[in-house]
Amino acid sequence: MPHALLALAAVAQQAHEGPSSPFEVNFGLFIYTWVVFIVLFLLLKRFAWPAILKATEERERKIERQLAEAEKMHADARTALEENLRLLAEARAGAQAMIAEAKSLAEKERSIAVERARHEQEELLARGRREIAAEKDKAVAELRREAVDLSLAAASKLISQRLDSAADRSLVLDYLASLERH
Repeated sequence: MPHALLALAAVAQQAHEGPSSPFEVNFGLFIYTWVVFIVLFLLLKRFAWPAILKATEERERKIERQLAEAEKMHADARTALEENLRLLAEARAGAQAMIAEAKSLAEKERSIAVERARHEQEELLARGRREIAAEKDKAVAELRREAVDLSLAAASKLISQRLDSAADRSLVLDYLASLERH
């Protein structure tokens, strides 16, 4: 085979010495060019193309695998994203529930505190009223005693004689009690 190539090269060298006009056709050069082309084509077809074809097919398979892996990774990423979004929504809902529960507890505690303060205020008012009523009753009783004493003193001066103070006092108290009932 190498001898054939050398022979073709020699013929090509002689062909350059060929025609003197660009329009003149050299059939020898034409035939040798076709022979070199066909030999080169057969050599490439026999030795180079199977390797090129094999490399191309391997590259195609590799690209297909990479595309499949990329699609799988994309699907996994999409699934992970959906899961993350779901978890985020659950976390937000949980946080909202916690906030609502905290608000509810705070409102309940506030209402309990307000009710307790109102109850304490009512107790203080009731105790104050009781104390005021007791003091009023004491003051009224004291005023009655004083009024009775003054009345008896005035009456005894008027009649110029001293009556039994216990009997007189009882008489005036009964009279004042009858006035309160009316």
